[in-house]
Amino acid sequence: MTETQSLDPATPVLAGWAAVSQREDDATTAREPIDLMIDATRAAARRAASERVLATIECIYTPRGRWSYANPGGEIGRAVGAPHARTVLSTVGVLQQTLIGDACRRIRDGELGTALVVGGEAGYRLLRARIADVEIEDRQQRDEPGAVWSPEQELRHPAELRVGLQMPIGIYCMAHSAFRAQLGRSVAEHRHAIAELWSGFSEVAAANPDAWNRQTYMPEEVEIPSERNPMQAFPYTRRMCSSWSVDQAGALIFCSIARARELGIPESSWIYPISSTESNYMAQASTRTELWRVPGAAIAGREAVSGAGLNIEDIDLFDLYSAFPAAVELYGSELGVPVGRPLTVTGGMSFAGGPYNNYTLQAVCRMADLLQASQRVPSGGGAGRQAPRLGLISNASGVLTKQAFGIWSDRPAEGFYWADVTEAVKRESRTRAVTMEYEGEARVDGETVLYTKGKPDKAVVIATAPDGKGVVAESADPLAIERIEASGVCGNRVRVSAGQFFDFET
Repeated sequence: MTETQSLDPATPVLAGWAAVSQREDDATTAREPIDLMIDATRAAARRAASERVLATIECIYTPRGRWSYANPGGEIGRAVGAPHARTVLSTVGVLQQTLIGDACRRIRDGELGTALVVGGEAGYRLLRARIADVEIEDRQQRDEPGAVWSPEQELRHPAELRVGLQMPIGIYCMAHSAFRAQLGRSVAEHRHAIAELWSGFSEVAAANPDAWNRQTYMPEEVEIPSERNPMQAFPYTRRMCSSWSVDQAGALIFCSIARARELGIPESSWIYPISSTESNYMAQASTRTELWRVPGAAIAGREAVSGAGLNIEDIDLFDLYSAFPAAVELYGSELGVPVGRPLTVTGGMSFAGGPYNNYTLQAVCRMADLLQASQRVPSGGGAGRQAPRLGLISNASGVLTKQAFGIWSDRPAEGFYWADVTEAVKRESRTRAVTMEYEGEARVDGETVLYTKGKPDKAVVIATAPDGKGVVAESADPLAIERIEASGVCGNRVRVSAGQFFDFET
């Protein structure tokens, strides 16, 4: 009896996967996002060695990108021969792992035999159109998806928006500054540490055939601002930020074991989703009493590992969500990833590419490639179990707002484990009210300097008033900007008035 013969026929497997990209400088001839998604879907079927699998797709899940399609799943289904597949469109703020987890759970429960999770973006096409000052349009779609999934709350607090924190980068920087202060790092040490980390990511991207940017960068090329690497929000330069001006798509075809066998998909090509966990609890950044913590990462991560009957030390490969360095360091800390372990398989969103709301699908494709390759490379050259055998991929949504984890293996396990730990995270998360009318002294929790076109614009802090309420304030004072960038002010006291802060006191 083989390893798979004893498994429940409803056990989900990743039967086919593919990541595709284009780099067309002429935006008027570049393929639009839905075409890239269709290409990825067909390539995933070829990977499964079964064109017939496309006609068996019963549900198509698509995370929304910067495109205007009303029902991309419907268009994809019609193009690949699955016109009657139910479609699900998720908006920004819904975890990409939620789509993967739902597909696998419904297969496990006998509700589906085949499901497709597919997403794509053409940010480079948009960039080239702006540079050339030409108009491009996506095809029009009028039909409606079977379901639309959206987050239940706003991702930003009005106090954050008032000081210009519309984009995620400023809040990521402030969370990272709070983490820096907890570690006892100086500002200089902090900048060096994350530059070293990101330089290592670029080395991984250089070996990833699907990476958008395969150039290796030395730490100083990441850390030091330059014309090609301007500061975006202190201490993050452009090379520390997700690169969303990419044309990339990814497709994942999931089948039950019974369906995969029926279609003749070779067992040697199957990759096994072992567990999927998620937290959908939403706490806006300024409402968090511990800005350096991500309780959802600790709880959902531990649940993914323990639910699969594993320990964190059992994981061979990691890909921690990498829109900005804070996500990697905070998630790694919460998970207890052993020091020195590589934290990406793709090279991260700065170098491998960060297609808008679609990166996790790219990460799964790369993880599956590496796990499948491991089946052919015996550990140590001898007999016995081959390595690597287990991979963990983390996912974030919003501004470290929601957390999710998926564990994958090249070998079968006893079923598929799924859990929503939202309520547990809610119980463990410490939050506070945020006031926009505060006048008086406050203690700084997190800090950053926002930049415009490579020039410092203003300093922003999240702080705590004596009554425990949160305060968000800004300052255009050059001395405030200089102090934050030279030595940091986390833990120091400031005076706040009308949304502005003044006078640093230890």
